[in-house]
Amino acid sequence: MKDFYYVTLLQYLKNKIDGGNKYLKRGESALKETRVHNGWGLDFSFPLGNRFPKPRISGITMIIDKGMGLRETEDLLEMGAEFIDFWKLGFATSALYHQQFLKEKIEMINAYRIRIYPGGTFFEIAITQGKFASFLERAKELGFSTIEISDGTIHLPPQERSLSIRTAKEKGFLVLTEIGKKNSLEDFQPELMAAQVGKDLDDGAFKVILEARESGKGVTIYNEEGNIKTEKLTKLLTLLPDPNKLIWEAPLKSQQIEFITMFGSEVNLGNIHSKDVISLESLRRGLRSDTFKLVLKKKDNKKQIDAVSE
Repeated sequence: MKDFYYVTLLQYLKNKIDGGNKYLKRGESALKETRVHNGWGLDFSFPLGNRFPKPRISGITMIIDKGMGLRETEDLLEMGAEFIDFWKLGFATSALYHQQFLKEKIEMINAYRIRIYPGGTFFEIAITQGKFASFLERAKELGFSTIEISDGTIHLPPQERSLSIRTAKEKGFLVLTEIGKKNSLEDFQPELMAAQVGKDLDDGAFKVILEARESGKGVTIYNEEGNIKTEKLTKLLTLLPDPNKLIWEAPLKSQQIEFITMFGSEVNLGNIHSKDVISLESLRRGLRSDTFKLVLKKKDNKKQIDAVSE
C-alpha cells in the first residue's frame, strides 16, 4: 500500500512536469467532442427526449462515493461524466484518504467539470469541533468547489446554519444544504422543512437536498421499505414554491422511477450509487421499460382522446 502512494505521488509530479493536468486535458477533450446522437449512430429518438446540457440547474444527478479508487473513478468518468453533476465523497471518508491521493482524485473529477464536495457529516464534525473556518480554508486548498451544510446528526442552531451558508458562499463555494435527520425515530415535519428550504435559499444555497441516507429507507419521506410516504411528500410539495430547488436523495430504483414519473426526466436526484449512473440515465431517457411505458401510456391516452373527439 505504501508503494502505491509513492507511485501515485511520482506520477502526479510527472504529470505536472510533462505539461499540466493530464485529467484536465482528457476532460476538456471529452467535453469538446461532438458526441454522436447515440452510441449506435442510429437515427432514433430517446423516448423521453434529450437532456439539458451541462452545467445543469435541472435534471441534476449527484452520486455518492464511499471510497472509490483512482482507476475506478477514471473508469466511471470516461463512461458517464456527462451524466454526473455532483460527486459527493460520502460521510467523512475523504479524511481517510492519503493526502496526495485525495488531491489527484479531486483534480481528476474537476477536470470533467463535475462539482466534487465532502459529505455533510464532515461539516458537522468540523463545526462541532470549532474548526469550520479551517475546514473551509483546507477544502479550498484541496480543490473542492462545493460545500454541504447539514444537521443530519447534530443540532445546529438556525443562526449558526445561516451564518455557515453565508460564510461558505462568501469564500467562493457553491453551497448545498440538506434537510431531514438521519435518525429513523425523528419525525419529518413538512411545514418546518419547507420553511427551512426557503431560509436556506434566501441565505444563498444553490439547492437543498432531502435526506434519504445511502439506504433510502426509514427516514424523512421514506418508510422502512423505501416507499414514499405520500401524505408527507404531498404536504411538502404544497408548501414549496418550486420543487426544482430540491435534490431528492433516491438511491433505490423504485424511488427514481417515482420521481421521474411525478416530475419528469429533468428531476434532481441524489445519493445515486456509482454503479447506477448509466441505469439512471437510461430511466431518464426512457430506455428502460419502467419509464418507456410512460411514453406509451401518454400515446394511448392521446389516441383515446382523439377517438372521443371524432
